[in-house]
Amino acid sequence: MLQAVARKKAAASAQEVVDAHRDEDTGELFGITELCTEFGITLRSIRFYEDKGLLAPRRINGTRVYTRRDRARLALILRSKAIGASLAEIKHYLDLYGAHGEGRVQQMRFVLERTDAAITELETKRAHIEATLAELRVINATVRKHLADVAHPRGAEGASPSRGRPQRPGKAGSAAAAE
Repeated sequence: MLQAVARKKAAASAQEVVDAHRDEDTGELFGITELCTEFGITLRSIRFYEDKGLLAPRRINGTRVYTRRDRARLALILRSKAIGASLAEIKHYLDLYGAHGEGRVQQMRFVLERTDAAITELETKRAHIEATLAELRVINATVRKHLADVAHPRGAEGASPSRGRPQRPGKAGSAAAAE
């Protein structure tokens, strides 16, 4: 209980530090809790991205303070993860940007190459899935037919009493259709 209260006080104190250094016109500084809430992630996730060199927040009195750039980087990290990019690819992409955006064209080329490759890979997988589904449907239909034949065998039992011929399933006047 005491630890929970201490954590709440520390979070409130950290937020006060961020608020005190925030430019009121732009609101360009964010606390770790704000980012976690906004993006629906944990403190541990953000710290993980920091450990991997993907985020580098400033520290004010020991409190992590994130800029708009950090926030944008976090959004890109999460979006990239959602489409299956590795952390190494994400780091490479973020590093291409440079200190002042001078690598923006290289970033776009990297994204173009990566998305072209991902689209090709997914289209190939889809083709394999479609082929597998078609094969499974053939197997399924064959098994259903064999089960139907076992349940309603043709021969003496299935013969029509009036003609002595086997009945065809689905015929309108047949005994099988009447059942």
